[in-house]
Amino acid sequence: RQPRLFASVDDIFCIFVGTLENLCVLRRQYGLSKTTTEANLVIEVYKTLIERGPYPADQVVKDMDGHFAFVLFDNKRTTIFAAVDGDGSVPLFWGTAVDGSLVFSDDPTILQDGCGKSFAPFPAGCMFWNGGGLQSFEHPLNKMKAIPRVDNEGHECGANFKVDKFT
Repeated sequence: RQPRLFASVDDIFCIFVGTLENLCVLRRQYGLSKTTTEANLVIEVYKTLIERGPYPADQVVKDMDGHFAFVLFDNKRTTIFAAVDGDGSVPLFWGTAVDGSLVFSDDPTILQDGCGKSFAPFPAGCMFWNGGGLQSFEHPLNKMKAIPRVDNEGHECGANFKVDKFT
């Protein structure tokens, strides 16, 4: 089971599951203290993207080396920022609830209960930003392609996403 961390700063909330192997390097790069956790780092990275940019979001996430999944919510901007490492070693699922809200969990049974058949594994090597949608941080110039998921009974239930190598 992967470590699970939660952080909240300035009405920005982040849950981080896993570990970053280059946390020390990223702390130095962003000028953060030695006690900064992975969840706090994601918040600071996000704030840098929003406030001081010119870093492309895909490069910032690509710089994170490790086994991880995170979901960040910025309450002031009503922004969601989520990502899963390139290997997909930390499971994350997402779906749409009956009321239309976007739901994330590392437990597929929670999403099945809350989203019915409209949930899927979050794709490895990808990030979601509600301003920019789903994109691969490993192949940022390629578009994502939705592939219908089929359940055990042969019914369509949501979609899996893959990098379209031809775009």
